Amino acid sequence: MIKTLASSVRDYKLPSIATPILVLCEVACEMAIPFVTANLIDTIKDGAQIAQIMPTAGVLVGLALVSLFFGAAAGVTCSYASCGFAKNLRHDLFYKIQTFSFANIDRFSSSSLVTRLTTDVTNVQQAFMLIIRIAVRAPLVLVFAFAMAYAMGGYISFVYLAMIPLLGCGLGFIIHKVGPIFTRVFHKYDALNESVEENVTGMRVVKSYVRESYEKEKFARAAEDVRADFTRAEKLLALNNPMMNLCVNGAFVVIIYLGSKLIITSQGALFDVGQLSSTFTYGFQILMSLMQLSMIFVMVTMSEESANRIVEVLNAEPTITNPAEAACEVADGSIDFDHVSFKYSEHAERQALDDIDLHIASGETIGIIGGTGSAKSTLVNLIARLYDATEGTVRVGGRDVRSYDLDALRHEVAMVLQKNVLFSGTIAENLRWGDENATDEEVREAAHLACADEFIDGFPKGYDTWIEQGGSNVSGGQKQRLCIARALLRRPKILILDDSTSAVDTKTDAKIRAGLAAYLPETTKLIIAQRIASVQDADRIIVMEGGRIAAMGTHEELLETSEIYRETFTSQNKMGEETVDGDGSPHAGNDAPAARETVDADRQTAEELAHAFETTMQEGGEAHE
Repeated sequence: MIKTLASSVRDYKLPSIATPILVLCEVACEMAIPFVTANLIDTIKDGAQIAQIMPTAGVLVGLALVSLFFGAAAGVTCSYASCGFAKNLRHDLFYKIQTFSFANIDRFSSSSLVTRLTTDVTNVQQAFMLIIRIAVRAPLVLVFAFAMAYAMGGYISFVYLAMIPLLGCGLGFIIHKVGPIFTRVFHKYDALNESVEENVTGMRVVKSYVRESYEKEKFARAAEDVRADFTRAEKLLALNNPMMNLCVNGAFVVIIYLGSKLIITSQGALFDVGQLSSTFTYGFQILMSLMQLSMIFVMVTMSEESANRIVEVLNAEPTITNPAEAACEVADGSIDFDHVSFKYSEHAERQALDDIDLHIASGETIGIIGGTGSAKSTLVNLIARLYDATEGTVRVGGRDVRSYDLDALRHEVAMVLQKNVLFSGTIAENLRWGDENATDEEVREAAHLACADEFIDGFPKGYDTWIEQGGSNVSGGQKQRLCIARALLRRPKILILDDSTSAVDTKTDAKIRAGLAAYLPETTKLIIAQRIASVQDADRIIVMEGGRIAAMGTHEELLETSEIYRETFTSQNKMGEETVDGDGSPHAGNDAPAARETVDADRQTAEELAHAFETTMQEGGEAHE
C-alpha cells in the first residue's frame, strides 16, 4: 500500500524530504531553550545584574527566532508537499478510472469512486501531512525532551519514562476498537453518496411522484448510520485525553514531591529550582509530543481504510486491455458474431447472450427489436468492446475485436447509447465530442441531418447556447438529436443507435433515418428501436428474445414468419381485427398486404397530425420559456 501511494509523490519529493529536515532543526532549537532558561534562572538566583543576563537573554531570543524560521519553513514545504501529493493521487485515480471497462465500473459503483476521489483522498492527504511533519516532530521532541530532562533532573526524569508504556497500552486498545468502525463507516459513506446522487439525477421523477418524503427518510437513515458510527468512534477516542492527562499530571505530582525533597535535603547542591523548572518544561513538551503522537495514530488509523480503498482502485486491472501488438486500422464495417455467449459475472446463473451467430456485411442497415431485457443493448456493447464475450468471437472488419487498439476500434464505432448524456458546455462543444477538429460548417451539417437545427436555430445564442450538466435544460428529444449529431461528426465505419429516437416523433425519426442513409451510405448501421416504424426499412431486422436471436429477415418476411414481430407490428399499428378459422381460433388473416396498405395510409395521416401537435406544443413551450 505504502509503495503504491508513494509513487504519487513524484515531483513533490523535494519538499517531502525537506520538511522532516526543517522539523529536526526546529526541534533542536526548541530543546535548547529550556536548558538555557535553567542557566538563566540560576544566574538570576545568584544575584546577577541586568548586564550579566543580557547575553543569555540574547541567545534565548536568537534560538526562538531560528526555531520560528525553521517551523514556518517546514509548514510551507509540508503544505506544498501534501497538496501536491493529493493532486497527483486524484490525477492517478481519475486516469486509472478512464481505463476501466463497464465491468470495473459496475464492481466499484460510481458513488464509491466519487467518495474515493474526494473524501478518501482528503483523509490520506491529511495523514501524509501529519507523517512528514508532526510524526517526525513528536518522536524527536519526545527523545530530546527526555534526554534533556535526564541531563537536568537525573533519575527523577525516569518518572516520565515509566508512564509511556501505560499510555501506549491505552492508546493501542483504543485504536484496536476504533479501527473496525472506520472500516464500516466508509462503506456507509458510499451509501450516503449514492442516495444523494440518485436523488439529484432523478429529481424530476421524485417530484413527479411526490416522493420527497421517502427520499428524505432514505437519506436520513444513511446519514444516521454514519453519525452513529462516528459517535461510537469519538466516544472511544475521547478516552485518550483524560487518560493522558491523568498519567502526565500524576507524573508531575511525583516529580514535584521528589524534586522539592531533593532541593531541601541537598540545600540546592544536587538539585535546584532552575533544574526543577526545566524538568517541568521538558515534561510539558513530552506531554505535547505524546498528544501529537496519539492524534497521528488516530488519523492514520482512520486514513488507513481510505488508503486501502484508493490502492484498491489503483491496483485494479481493467478487464479490457489493449493486446501486445494491437491493430490500429479497421478495414471496413463488417460485423461477425461467431457463436457468441456472454454473462455479466462469472457467478451469474444465466447467460445474457446465448449462442449468437450473426454476420453483417459492411454498409448494411440492421434493425434490432425485442422486449425489455432481451439483451439488445448487450449485443451491440460487445462490438465496441465495452464488454468482452464470455464465449465465441466478435469480429469487426474481419478481425477479432480483442486484437484491436481500443482507441482505434472505438473511433470507428460510434454509439448513441440508450441513456443519452450531454456535458456542461455549449452545443457546439458537445457536438465536437464526435470530432474535435470539425469546422462550423460540418457541425451545422451534422445537426441538420439529425434534425437538431430545428430547435438550435430557435435559441438566441444558437450553437453557443450553454448546456447544463447532464443536458437538464433541453428536452429528451432534443438531447437525443444532439447525441445523434455528435455521432455523425465521427463519420464512423459502424454507427449504433440504441433506442436513440424514442423521444422524437415518427416524422422526425424518418427524416433522421433518411439523412443517415444519404450522409453515411457506406457505414454499417445498427438501429435498436421499440417502434417497428424505425426499423422496417432496414436491410434486415433481428428479433431478440431471452438473449437469443428469435427471428431475422426483412420487414415483409418477418410479418409472415415471426409471430413475435407480427404481434408487435399489429399492436403498434392497431391491427386489432382478426379473422376467425372454422375451429374458432383467431389468426392474422391472409390479407396482410391490403391491411398494410391501409395501415400505411393511416400511419401517414397520424404522423402528420402528431407533427402538427408537436409543433404547436414546442411553440407553446418556447414561448413559455
